[in-house]
Amino acid sequence: MTTEHDWITTTVTADLLRGALDTERTEQGLLPHRLPARARAQNTDGQLAMAESHPSGVRLVFRTRATRVELDALRTRRSYVGVPERPAGVYDLLVDGRLAAQGSVDGGNVVVVDMTTGTDEHRPGPAGTVRFEPLPEGDKDVEIWLPHNETTELIALRTDAPVEPARHPGRKVWLHHGSSISHGSDAASPTGIWPATAAALGDVELVNLGLAGSALLDPFTARALRDTPADFISLKIGINLVNLDLMRSRAFGPAVHGFLDTVREGHPTTPLLVVSPILCPIHEDTPGPCAPDVEGLREGRLRFVAMGDPAERASGKLTLNVIRDELSRIVRERAADDPHLHYLDGRELYGEADFAELPLPDDLHPDATTHRRIGERFAKLVFGDDGPFAREV
Repeated sequence: MTTEHDWITTTVTADLLRGALDTERTEQGLLPHRLPARARAQNTDGQLAMAESHPSGVRLVFRTRATRVELDALRTRRSYVGVPERPAGVYDLLVDGRLAAQGSVDGGNVVVVDMTTGTDEHRPGPAGTVRFEPLPEGDKDVEIWLPHNETTELIALRTDAPVEPARHPGRKVWLHHGSSISHGSDAASPTGIWPATAAALGDVELVNLGLAGSALLDPFTARALRDTPADFISLKIGINLVNLDLMRSRAFGPAVHGFLDTVREGHPTTPLLVVSPILCPIHEDTPGPCAPDVEGLREGRLRFVAMGDPAERASGKLTLNVIRDELSRIVRERAADDPHLHYLDGRELYGEADFAELPLPDDLHPDATTHRRIGERFAKLVFGDDGPFAREV
């Protein structure tokens, strides 16, 4: 039996991580970031600061003979007044690419949010430990995918055998940017978010810049994409611009062009796919902003409603159908000079028939089963034999 003295403690460093664009050394440990320091310095929005600190798609990867693994971590999670507590964030452990175990940490910080007043309260808590045992004997590559929906400071990795950084698998790198759906909202675990499903089926290495509530054509996000090495890039654009009622049609087209121009500065010939929003009935023809349903909150249910008026489209307010038409036009016109630029209508990933079978539980985000379906569809349509990324290889 392994005793306390048999454990080998490894300080978590950046060379053990994949999927993060930056790391920050904190008082507790190592905090992965999905936006670089320069972008974070230019951001003043708390929602984006939270979203980029959630390690969606980030994983610890190492090679070891260990059969027991422990990870100390400090989580920071959100709790919403009047809404049932969300399950603890999940850590997925993969052995040689296959899901072998899952776990969570206790304790941690809690940010209590009152969506009716827009206020929040920070309640500190202790670090916790997630344990995995027994793992198979012999040398193996181990991946620990961090919770996609909790800020996670990594403190220490303990094993009963030495660890070393895993050899790079040699797979091509897929860089993806999108909204909370790409971030993984309402997925059951980090390898269950749709980009992780698509990456596994497409046999590519994922770098996920899905940023909940924050896919807003920010120039600093475009520069982060520009400066990140990638073999394939996809940009899922639209839903957050409607959610926040952030801009009008006059600004939208030039902003998309500017975003694409910046990405192309660093990736002039990389296959680049623009993806329009999946079906979301509350915003198909009704502008934002989007807000929680107050009556639903009083009943302990979280649902979202569109606060705009369809008539406001005439004044330039954006809806999902307006955005799809504009994105299709922009890509079609740019593709005349950019043969590596492609377009995918998001309703091919989740459309009316899917909504009838698997409705969005809160009228905005897909559930775990739907994440799986979207990931499978994306892999087939984009990485499959006739897909735009496959044709570019």
